Amino acid sequence: MIDIRQILGTSMTTWKSFNRAASSALLTVVILAGCGGETPESMLSSAKAFMAKNDNKAALIQLKNALQKNPNLGEARFLMGKALLDGGEPTSADVELRKAKDLQYSADQVIPLLARAQLMLGQPKKVTDELAKVQLTLPESKADLQASMGQAYLMLGKIEASTAAYAASLIDYPDYAPALVGQARIMAAKRDFAGALALLDPVLEKSPGLYDAWQLKGDILYAKGDRQGSIEAYRKAVDVKADFLPAHSSLITRYLEEEKLDDAGKQLEAMKKIAPKHPQTMLLQAQLSYQQKNFKAAEESIQKYLGIVPDSTLGLQLAGAIEYELKSYSMAVTYLTKVLSKTPELGLARRILIASYLRSNQPAKALAILQPVLDKIEKNSNMLALAGEVYIQNGDAEKAGIYFTKAAALDPGNTGKRTSVALSHLAQGETDAAYRELEQISSVDSGINADLALIAAQLKGRKFDQALKSILVLEKKQPQNPLVQSLRDTALLGQGDKAAARKSFEQALVLNPTYFQAAASLANLDLADKKPDDAKKRFEGIIAKDPKNVQALLSLAELRGTTGGKLEEVAELVNKAIAANPAEASPRIVLIGIYLGAKENKKALAAAQDALAVLPDHPEVLDAAGRAQQAAEDFNQALATYGKLATLLPNSSQPYLRMADIQVGAKNKEGAMLNLRKALSLKADSIDAQRGIMMLDLDAGRTSEALAMTRQIQKQRPKEAVGYVLEGDVYALKKSWNEAATAYRNGLKKNGETVLAVKLHAVLEAGGGTGEADKFADSWLKDHAKDLRFRLYLAETANARKDYASSSKQYRLLLEAQPNNPAMLNNLAWAAAQIKDPAAIEYAEKAYKLAPEQPAIMDTLGWLLVAKGDTARGLELLQKAINLAPQNSSIRLNLAKALVKAGKKDEAKKELETLSKLGEGFPAQAEVTKMLQGL
Repeated sequence: MIDIRQILGTSMTTWKSFNRAASSALLTVVILAGCGGETPESMLSSAKAFMAKNDNKAALIQLKNALQKNPNLGEARFLMGKALLDGGEPTSADVELRKAKDLQYSADQVIPLLARAQLMLGQPKKVTDELAKVQLTLPESKADLQASMGQAYLMLGKIEASTAAYAASLIDYPDYAPALVGQARIMAAKRDFAGALALLDPVLEKSPGLYDAWQLKGDILYAKGDRQGSIEAYRKAVDVKADFLPAHSSLITRYLEEEKLDDAGKQLEAMKKIAPKHPQTMLLQAQLSYQQKNFKAAEESIQKYLGIVPDSTLGLQLAGAIEYELKSYSMAVTYLTKVLSKTPELGLARRILIASYLRSNQPAKALAILQPVLDKIEKNSNMLALAGEVYIQNGDAEKAGIYFTKAAALDPGNTGKRTSVALSHLAQGETDAAYRELEQISSVDSGINADLALIAAQLKGRKFDQALKSILVLEKKQPQNPLVQSLRDTALLGQGDKAAARKSFEQALVLNPTYFQAAASLANLDLADKKPDDAKKRFEGIIAKDPKNVQALLSLAELRGTTGGKLEEVAELVNKAIAANPAEASPRIVLIGIYLGAKENKKALAAAQDALAVLPDHPEVLDAAGRAQQAAEDFNQALATYGKLATLLPNSSQPYLRMADIQVGAKNKEGAMLNLRKALSLKADSIDAQRGIMMLDLDAGRTSEALAMTRQIQKQRPKEAVGYVLEGDVYALKKSWNEAATAYRNGLKKNGETVLAVKLHAVLEAGGGTGEADKFADSWLKDHAKDLRFRLYLAETANARKDYASSSKQYRLLLEAQPNNPAMLNNLAWAAAQIKDPAAIEYAEKAYKLAPEQPAIMDTLGWLLVAKGDTARGLELLQKAINLAPQNSSIRLNLAKALVKAGKKDEAKKELETLSKLGEGFPAQAEVTKMLQGL
């Protein structure tokens, strides 16, 4: 016999004083294990006795000893698996149960437990794939397996299969509690809480030891809003099974939600005794420390948690929130960017990420994160207020004021939100009172929300003197914040003081040399002063300090594009932004867009493939890639890409609209209609989906259905023009001019938008009533003298029908309102030239002076100079124009004509041959053919 004192490591004195009557089952097992005469069968009997007393630890020791002597003891393997499963060790239990199965131990006993182990391991598909067809004999075993099968199907989201499995379980064993609990779980999933509780309560009355049923009841009561009832149910679960972690976790979570931090702390201590190293324990500790504002402790706990569960979205979100509070904004951005890539709709992560970008002076990045959800924040005052701050930091005071006001309108009666109340007064037109309230809040509040709201309102109201005074107050609170200077610049520019604004922008860059907003504003001033090289240096200065600054790199590329840079040069600059920030989506999307805009579809597709290789699940990258695939006519791949986007954004209609567009192009009208209806089911007032369905209905001759859709739109959008525009368009397509005119007139009665006036004039003219059309135009302009859009429409339509006298008249009237509009001057120059007006070239010269890098303006002036006889300068301008816009066939034709006139027939022939390759796609092909024949 082994000396027990050596095993226990006790001294003789200690051993003598040991109370043998109180010795544990563990001691008994150790003594028995040391006796050489015990057989595996006797150890097995001993283990069963311990299991009957719920002493699984002692039982496991006996079972291990038995298996050391006889590894092929099937019952021992089964009991070992059962004890491990009861002790919450499903991995080890799965191993032992499979060994018992291999040793041909009773399938009626092994298989149900094996199914439970796999469920605990989160492997529901393994249960359905491996065990669904297993045939058992005992009713209780069959019921047990079917109940597990029901849970597995439920975990896989297969509600019908789950319902059938639970029903089968109850056929084999009526009133089988786990199956009834499963049925209650399905009812709860369908939000039939009353039905679920009606099923659950009798089960718990009969079997109060079902701790998972108590947990389910707690979850249901919580979903119903009965927080206290849910806590009591979770307590019951813990009382039944003290080591049941889900109930501990739920209790702590409820306490944290109610900010009962002491109760949460006590419950967490109980959980630590059971599972101190469990990831959920660490996560809850981090959450508790965060709410206690002990951010360093929270950081330590969340790091331990992420060390075990590195991809947890909740863990990454909490880590980002903690780093934000610690003012470690770059780390916060790292964590929160990962979260958004996995779950784009996660609101808190997005909000903190936006705030992190704002606090680290990256307002453009904050705006990029905000924009995808702008249409979903109308009922979220916190997000609306944050949107206001984003826009004001991006220099858009008008939009900032709109969002601040919307935020206030949601909660105007809450006197605790004094800033919101003041803004609500502003929204109601009580401007002076609102300004006074905001000024009072600003004077006593060390925060800057009221200051920003006040400044945004003053800038929006063009009260620049008052805004400058408010900015001084903000500057005293945060003298080192470059936003102060940026706001001052906006006010100074509003006053027209460019010199002072320039000085203020430069001061902002002194405070923060990488402050992009200030550099961009200075670059705009440089461009206005015709100093593109100075503008370029602004962005290069930021890049020198911050070589990875995406905004500066992309702005440099954009500047190169607008100042005559070739496609390859612009793309090279964007590629530098990609190389510096390979995981950043925006430069990759810009590159795809640049190639698509230049109709370089193969290059766009290659850029899209590169982007997808790095960011395969980024929604905006997927959207850009889908457009590139569509442009390259790889329709199947484009559909697959948008299908993936639809999976990532299940509540967005956009992917289905994109797929419908592709299918229309591929002549798959049925598929297009199906996707348009899916889009409409997600967004009932999606005008794009409604318009698409209408077009397909009209194409199929279903005019009544199309008209019904227009009336539905009118009901949904009674104050908008779109429904009436579409109704009139349907009639116009059918050349039912009177009905179209009636629809447009009805729209004008409710909404006096220019688009309706334009449409009405067009159908009146098309119906043969030129006099009536002219009469309407005169009437409209009499009542809407400042409607420049309508006058521009009249000018362009006159131009189109070669009524150059009328178009010249309208352009001159437009120029009275906008004397320095280069596009208007250019159009007037062309129309005036057609009626031999000697002032034509004067208009063209002025347009060129205002916009010297615009190909269309160079084309007009160049051609007029050639016509006047100044061939050398005219050719120079036309050549420069075609270099900037090589795809513009009209400019190329004018260049060819000028070359012919200059006697350069070989060069002209080369240009005309380029045009001839376009075939019938170029409307002036007949003229090209005639010119070639004449050379």
